[in-house]
Amino acid sequence: MRGRYVDASSMYKRGASRDYINAYDEEGSSVHFLNGKDIGNPPWRRSLPHVLVATLSSFLAGYHLGVINETLEGISLDLGFSGNTLAEGLVVSTCLGGAFAGSLFSGWIVDGVGRRRAFQFCALPMIIGASMSATTKSLWGMLLGRLFVGTGMGLGPSVAALYVAEVSPAFVRGTFGSFPQIATCLGLMGALFIGLPAKEIVGWWRICFWVSAIPAALLAVSMEFCAESPHWLFKRGRGIEAEAEFEKILGGLHVKSAMAELSMSDRGDETDTIKFSELFYGRHFKVVFIGSTLFALQQLSGINAVFYFSSTVFKSFGIPSDIANISVGIANLLGSLIAMILMDKLGRKVLLLGSFSGMALSMGLQVIAANSFSSGSGALYLSVGGMLLSVLTFALGAGPVPGLLLSEIFPGQIRAKAMAVCMAVHWVMNFFVGLFFLRLLEQIGAVVLYTIFAAFCLLAVFFVKTNVLETKGKSLQEIEIALLPPE
Repeated sequence: MRGRYVDASSMYKRGASRDYINAYDEEGSSVHFLNGKDIGNPPWRRSLPHVLVATLSSFLAGYHLGVINETLEGISLDLGFSGNTLAEGLVVSTCLGGAFAGSLFSGWIVDGVGRRRAFQFCALPMIIGASMSATTKSLWGMLLGRLFVGTGMGLGPSVAALYVAEVSPAFVRGTFGSFPQIATCLGLMGALFIGLPAKEIVGWWRICFWVSAIPAALLAVSMEFCAESPHWLFKRGRGIEAEAEFEKILGGLHVKSAMAELSMSDRGDETDTIKFSELFYGRHFKVVFIGSTLFALQQLSGINAVFYFSSTVFKSFGIPSDIANISVGIANLLGSLIAMILMDKLGRKVLLLGSFSGMALSMGLQVIAANSFSSGSGALYLSVGGMLLSVLTFALGAGPVPGLLLSEIFPGQIRAKAMAVCMAVHWVMNFFVGLFFLRLLEQIGAVVLYTIFAAFCLLAVFFVKTNVLETKGKSLQEIEIALLPPE
């Protein structure tokens, strides 16, 4: 069934859509008209519950990244691989391999079954993997459980970025787009606090894994009551259902204008014919290149070296690991909250520029701290201060913006597959930075390594300044028309 808006899509040709776009004001806030009267922005409260449910997937990703921090010692003792650094490293990194695999297939899953079902596909391996990890008696059972969890982690963030962008009103899309990053921070901190008793209570680590099954089950069940993405429905030729979902998340007054916007770029009677290879040449290459490069630079900034090895740095100055993790978690959460407030006021591009510039400065502080002329309390303040500044400035832009920005700049026809490619780049770079950081630190020294990270941060500033389009307040269709060259 195609629905009346699918049949009416021919009324809104790309050439005529410029007149419709002029109905948006100078600041980029959506202005809709009904019988010549301004009806303002849609009520953001309608879409908020759907966004909050979607961010459970990001909370789970953060939780499973952090759950090993306090529990690894207990796991290695109980499962008989204590002192085996290779086995311990595999327990930490196996989920990253699973995340890479999950992200590769996320585009086909999201396009094939829709956003809501994709979230449920994300929750299922997390429930299975957490249960396997909680009940295992061997290292292999733990690794298999972590692999299952990783596939859900790889699928969840890309689906969350797509879903939040597609169900949020344009004027709060930046604010809502910050929620997944905040949820990830809360997941990391939740894993830390739940894991604190693990060193005193034998077998507590099993409770830590069981706990994660609760939000995963809540995600799977709650998605049954959430709206499907109208963009996906319209692209599948289900116009009447798309209209109903718009009414659910925007209100009845805004359905007509939302469907008119959607028909500017999407065609409800077309099937998804974009092949994977077509993302790397022709008219789609530029946006995919921007997205992949942003995620690569995000990881090459050295942020995950800070996240993974901050405890080691703090410990070298006699600071307990739990205090180190709490400090990093608070800095991350604080930056994410500030980003949420500023995202729709300053815009995505400004936050990215400020974030990468701040990270370059923080890496400079690390270089000074690592030099021989800096010692004692001076080195402590510079190193720890630089590390916390790096986390704070990362959370202000480089953390939350790329996922949101890419879900905005990718055309609807390639959005899911292009996000899959970029998230795969993210997980690969994440894995290699974590794998080689300590070895490079040993081989070339802290001064050279942190200088390299600072150089990548400055390169990111130049790249953002020359390639990134500001998307604040613009509809997804307006962004697509501005970025995508004509066929």
